[in-house]
Parts: sequence; structure tokens; C-alpha cells
Amino acid sequence: MKWLLPLALTVLLVWYMFRKVNFSEMMHIISNGVDYWWILLAMGLSVFSHILRGLRWQLQLRGMGVEVPLMSVICSIFGCYAMNLVLPRAGELWRTQYVSSRAKAPFTKVFGSMFADRLSDSVCVGVLILIALFVASPAIAAFMAKYPVGQKLLDIICSPLVWVGVVLFLVAMWGIFRAARNTPALAKVKKWGGEIWNGFSSVASMPGKWAFIAYSIAIWSCYFVQLYVAFYAFPFTRALCSEPGLAFGLIPCLVAFVLSSIGMAVPSNGGLGPWNIAVMFGLSLYGVSNADGTAFSMLQWSGQTVMLIILGIFTMVYISLEKKGKKG
Repeated sequence: MKWLLPLALTVLLVWYMFRKVNFSEMMHIISNGVDYWWILLAMGLSVFSHILRGLRWQLQLRGMGVEVPLMSVICSIFGCYAMNLVLPRAGELWRTQYVSSRAKAPFTKVFGSMFADRLSDSVCVGVLILIALFVASPAIAAFMAKYPVGQKLLDIICSPLVWVGVVLFLVAMWGIFRAARNTPALAKVKKWGGEIWNGFSSVASMPGKWAFIAYSIAIWSCYFVQLYVAFYAFPFTRALCSEPGLAFGLIPCLVAFVLSSIGMAVPSNGGLGPWNIAVMFGLSLYGVSNADGTAFSMLQWSGQTVMLIILGIFTMVYISLEKKGKKG
């Protein structure tokens, strides 16, 4: 199930995307008129975003008293994203296991810090959504009018049946925990929960909170610049950078970036499918055709994927040399 469901979802979304696009037309766009130096620059910038994420996570780990060499932490980030290409979310567990074994620290404690790391990303996405709603409200309003997903989501959230289901679930969970409150299994679960909470809450009490915030801003700025420089690789997105009222293309890039960040929440292999569709939708708000938008998203995604594979190979070599060094 862990392997097949994300794979099936990826295939379904890619089929949906290409169903709207003439494949030969998309390949013609990729083969002609693309300045690949900008794609290479975006690939290089992605390495810096992973290094910054490693620096931020090391800051959290030190705040919990977990000491890990910086290169090991950075390689755990490289390996995490490379593994997510094969099995979504598996990379998070792998990097937690690798760092906990490297530092001889409890897995649950390190997992809590990783959970806090990911939660801070959710906060950043929330802030970006608010900024996008402010600076790109006309385009987003047009999108909502054409695709009223927001209203449908609101109807689901406000449905009495949903809230009755939530209450029944909470009551059932409370009953199960109360019935098993004196069992060794629940005591172990409580211990794990406490260690996860300690790792999660360490962000609020650790020294260097401002550095943590600065790293978070730098990470997401790097992600945004990666997408923005790719705008200059294609004639149709480069034209947006010179169009009046679009702030040198920063506004359409922000809309595509926010939608793609939300799309990454959908479990798929390396974001293939949901990320591409989100970028395609974002660019379509500014008159970019489906064929052009798909060509842009596929080439940008492919460049990032190639870089992740390279970094994954580098991580395997580093871990292998690290183990040999310990044996020596």
C-alpha cells in the first residue's frame, strides 16, 4: 500500500495533466527556445536550500542536546529528498533514523525535532498564501470563479456530518486510551509521545530562535528564487517578467510557487503530478497555455529531480566512507 498508492496517484495525476496537453507540442517547446543555463542555475540554487535546511535542523538538534556533525545533517537532508523520489515521506523516517543512530539519541526525540522542522514549513506556506492573496487577489479571484474549489472545501468543513464524525472519533479514542490506561503498551506509547513532544517543543525554548527564523526565511526565499530564475528559461514566462503590473514577473511566480507548495502536500513520487498541475494552473491565470505551462513545470521538475539523484548518490558515498572511517 505504501508503494502502490502514491505511485498510482502519481500516474493518475500525470495522466490527467497530459490529457489536457498535446505531448508532441510540449516536447517541441522544450526542444526549442529554452535557455538551459537558467535551468542549471535553478538546479544549483536547490543545493543551497538543502544546506540551509541542514543548518536549521542542526540548530534544533543542538538545542535538544543532540550533537551531530554538520556534514552528516546536510547529507541526511540530501538523502531524505532523494528517497522521497522513490517512496513519499519515507525520506523523513530515514533521515530521523540516520541522525538518531549517528548521534546515539532516541529516535522519538529526533523525530519530534523533524516534526517541528516540517511544521515550520507549514507556517511558512501559510504566510506565503496570505501574501499571495494580498498581492495577486484579482488573478486568484478569477481562478476561484472558474474553479470553485474553495467554496466546496468550505461546504465540507461546515458540514454537520463532518463535525459529528470528528466528535465520535475523539470519543472513541478517549474510550480506548481510558480502557487501556494501565497496560504496558499504553505506557510505552506515552513515553514515545513525551519524547516526540520534547523534540517538537524544543524550538520554543532553544537558544538561537532568531537564527531559526532567519534560516526559515532563507530556505523559502531560495525555493522561490529557484522557480523565478526558471522563468527566464522560457520565452512565455520571460515575457511575464516584462509585462506591466506584474512586478517583473514576481507576482505570477509567487502565485505558481504558493500553489505548487500546497500541491507538495499530496503524496506522490517527488511531487510529480500535483506539483506540475499546480504550477500549470498558476501560470494559466496569467495567460500561459496548458502546453507551455506543462513544458515549464516538467523541465523545472526534471532539473530538480536530476539534482536530487546526484545528491542522493553523493550521500551514499559519504555514508559509506564514514562507515569505513569508523571501522579503520
